Amino acid sequence: MLRGMDPVPHGEPGHVHDEACAAAHGEVALPPDPRRLVLVFDSPVARECAALAERLGWPVSVVEPDAARRGGGAVASVLEAGVDEGSDVVVCDHERGELGDVLAEALALPTRWIGVMGSLRHTAPHVEALRERGVPETDIARVHRPIGLDVGSRTPPEIALSTVCGLLADRNGRPGGPFPTRPAGA
Repeated sequence: MLRGMDPVPHGEPGHVHDEACAAAHGEVALPPDPRRLVLVFDSPVARECAALAERLGWPVSVVEPDAARRGGGAVASVLEAGVDEGSDVVVCDHERGELGDVLAEALALPTRWIGVMGSLRHTAPHVEALRERGVPETDIARVHRPIGLDVGSRTPPEIALSTVCGLLADRNGRPGGPFPTRPAGA
């Protein structure tokens, strides 16, 4: 038996059967998630994030300010992406020259959450870029970095999985760490 899992088998008396359990067994459909994901800067990581988020049923928009890099379906600005109070904005490249402009635009819009990918081993270039644009410190503090769960991600699929799992945990009010364990037989 897996640690921390319900010790009573599905369908047996005493099994806790709630809406989440019913959805996991395909017995009911949960309502669509009204939240959306806005990915800034088209990249292999952004494409992996989009694929995972779409599998979760999240509407996804990709923002690529550089027309030469803009693929099909991507828009030129965060404003064009239709950001609203349910939007999570994820900047997928912390080294692009447009970083400050894109973040300043996102911070001026009603978003649920804004984050920039990047390792703690590197400086946070968005802070200085936003200061240069006169963005107040309280707004700069709204930008999360690093983002995702700390699972040692290195490849685009791993980084995307960490990022999307971190957003899912945050959206659901969970810490995103391991489940608490129970003593055997409890």
